Formats: sequence, structure tokens, C-alpha cells
Amino acid sequence: MRLWRPRHGIHSLRGKLTLANVGLLALGIVVATAVSLMGMRHYLLDQVDAELVKTRSSLGSSRLTLRQIDSLATLSIVRDRLLSPTDGSPEPDMIFALADRSGAAVSMGGFAPTRGQRDLAAAVDDPGGLAAGAEPRDVSVRGTPYRATGVRLADGSYVLLATSTDGLHKGIEKALRLDLAFGTLLLALLAALTMVSVSRRMRPLEAMVETSTAIAEGDLTRRVPSSHHPTQEVEQLRLALNSMLQQVESAYRTRERSAAQLRRFVGDASHELRTPLSAIRGYLQLYERGMLVNPEERERAWTRVNAEADRMGRLVDELLTLARLDQRPELRFRRVDLSALVRDAAEDLRAQQPDRPVSVDAEGTILVRADESGLRQVLGNLVGNVRTHTPAEVPVRLGLERADGAVRLCVADEGPGLAEDDAARVFDRFFRAGGGAGSGLGMSIVQGVVAAHGGEVAVRTAPGEGLAVTVTLPARPHGPCPA
Repeated sequence: MRLWRPRHGIHSLRGKLTLANVGLLALGIVVATAVSLMGMRHYLLDQVDAELVKTRSSLGSSRLTLRQIDSLATLSIVRDRLLSPTDGSPEPDMIFALADRSGAAVSMGGFAPTRGQRDLAAAVDDPGGLAAGAEPRDVSVRGTPYRATGVRLADGSYVLLATSTDGLHKGIEKALRLDLAFGTLLLALLAALTMVSVSRRMRPLEAMVETSTAIAEGDLTRRVPSSHHPTQEVEQLRLALNSMLQQVESAYRTRERSAAQLRRFVGDASHELRTPLSAIRGYLQLYERGMLVNPEERERAWTRVNAEADRMGRLVDELLTLARLDQRPELRFRRVDLSALVRDAAEDLRAQQPDRPVSVDAEGTILVRADESGLRQVLGNLVGNVRTHTPAEVPVRLGLERADGAVRLCVADEGPGLAEDDAARVFDRFFRAGGGAGSGLGMSIVQGVVAAHGGEVAVRTAPGEGLAVTVTLPARPHGPCPA
């Protein structure tokens, strides 16, 4: 598997986040610029319109006629304030023109209409409508924008007033350019900051992807490291992922151990079954070939075949028991007098080995909630180990007590004991210390039954100091065997 490498293209998460931030900011800049420019234009136009309306109101309230205005035009104030420059000069900021009833520009104060005045009169196709309108209107005089209004004089002629808005539009255009320049700079700065910030925030996620890839390639020990400045959500994800990886590693190790144990178990079971089968097959071949002539030989062969068959039957029964325990069967729990079971096991041992000293400390009644057949099997295996692996004159002690809310059962002998290495493997299947007798499954069955009851088994032994097996239901042992 190829190791994952981070990609920084437009389709990556950091690219999409950057585009989203830049897009949102660009939208905000466009909206803010549009609103501000429209507000500025509306404010400036209101000022221009207010001046025009004020002038129109003054002229309208004076009730002047065209002749009277023409007489007043000779005054310097009219010439300075109202008359337009001569032809060929730049368009003035304000144009004052007189128009007859048809809308054509007329002379004023002895001066012929200027080009600007004629163009204004030509641009106003309906001076009556302009004069009757409440608000000034936009007109274009030789390509220059104006706001124009009009006044109807007492004799039916018109005074046309127009103020240039070219400066206003140029100011708005400059403001737009400035906003676009600053907006572009802000967008570039935001894109850079977003890329840096997202790259730093994405490092834990990249570490998670790299860790997952390494684990997929077989490195189960990898974990996601903690970042210097983690966010709450990313840190929670990191902890959850590390917890999951720990469980995955534990499950994998458990599966490997289980597979190894299964292979070893199958090999040991095959070896254990091969011995009695070989013995039975050998005696049957001797019988088939007629080599067992004497009755004594036949009787001895028959006895050996039965013994090996019994041994193989016990081995199969024990293997079935272990298989059921591995499947965690449903035990029949009920109230059981464990003291009575201990006394029964001691009586069985005395009956089988009358010369062995057996002491029992299980007086009264100690009730536990357990499976009676399972506990009998535990006691039978523990006592059977003593009977099989220790001399008949070695004393045995069976003790039972209730302490700290738990029940402890101890079976101890004063036999040769076990070495440290053998004691560590005493619960392994098919393990027989020193190659002794038995199938080597007894202690494994004891451990399985006790574990099914929620308890534990502990062994205390040393060479020459005997063997003490303590069964605790359900807790661990807290001290030595009861005397």
C-alpha cells in the first residue's frame, strides 16, 4: 500500500475552505460596496436636487416674466451668476437658460444663447413636464450628465436650471476603484491566512490518516500524536481513534495468541490420541495375525486395549469439556453448599487412598451461587492431581473459608512441589510436569470452570514445599490457605 501524501489542490479540504472564505468575503465586499456607493450617490444627488428645487422655488414665487428676467440680466449679478460662458469653453457646473413656450432657447440680456444653453433646451424635450415635476431629472448635455429642473414663468415661458453631476459620478468611480483595490488586497490576505490556519488545523487530521495508513500496512503500534494547539473536536477524535486502535491491536494480538494456542492444542491433542490408538491398533494386528496364542497373552492384550480405550475416552471427554468452556456455556446457577462438596471430595480421596492423611477445614454450611456439577469437577480434578502426582503417604489439606465477601477454597499437599518454570505453565493444556501421568488437561479445566463462575485460580509452590491451589469465588485470593 502506498503511503498517503497530503494534497493541496483545489479539491482538498483546505482548498475548499479557502475558496469558501474568499467567496463569502468577496460577496460581503460587493454588497457593502454597492450599498455604500448607492448611499453616497443618493446623498449627493439629494444635495444637488435640494439646491435646484430651492432655486426653482425662489424663481417660481417671484412671479417674473420673460421680459422682466431679460431686463434683470443686464445686471452684473445676473451676468456673473446666471449667464453661461461663451462657446468653446468647458461645460459649466450649472447652466441657466431661458426657453419660450415651445422649449427653444432664447436670448437673455442682449446675449444670444450659448451652445450649452441651446443643448440644455434641446435635451429637455418637455419643459412643461420638467417644470411640473416634483423632482429634478437626469439629462445629458453633450455627453455630460446633469440634473435639470424648470420653472414656468407668468407669461408661459420657462427658465431651465441644470447642475452637472459629472464630478459626482467621477467621485463614485474613484471610490469604486478604491474599494475594489482594498477588497482585492483583503481577499488575497484572507486566502493566505486561511491556507496557513487551515494547514495548521489540518495537521492532526493528516497525522490520523498517516497513522491509519501505517497500521493498515502492519504497524499496529502507531498512535495519533497530540498537537500543540488542539481544538476540542479534533482532540476528541484523536482520543477516540487512539482508543479504537488500542482495541484493534489488542484484538489482533488476542487472535494471534488464540490461533497459536489452537495450533498447539490441535498438535498436542493429535499426539495424545495417537498413543492409545497406536497401542490399540498394534494389539489388534497381533490378534488378527494369530500371534496371541496363549490365553494369558490374549487376556493381557484385551486388558491393555481396554485401558487405552478408557484413556482415550477420558481424553476425549476432557477435550469436549474444554471446548464447551471455551464457548462460554450457560451454567445452571443455584445455591450450593460448598462445604458439603469439600467434605465429599475428602471422603472420596480417603476411600481411594486409605493410607493418605487428609485434613478438612470445612465445617458448617457455606452457600455459594454456582453450578454444582462444575464445582464437583473442580474438586475432583484438584484431588485427582494430588492422588496422581504425590506419594500415597503425603498429607493433604482441604480448606474453605469466607472472607471479604468472597469464598476461598484451598487444596494443599506436602509433596515435591513444582519448579518455577513448571508452575508458570501449570494451566497450559497438555502440560505435564516432568512428563508425569495424566492427560495434562485437569488444571486447564479447573481454570476454565472457575473463570466461567467469575472467579480465579492461584498456585503457590516451590521445589520440596508442596503445591497449594487456591480457588476464589469470585475475587482473587487474599492470603494463605486456611489452616
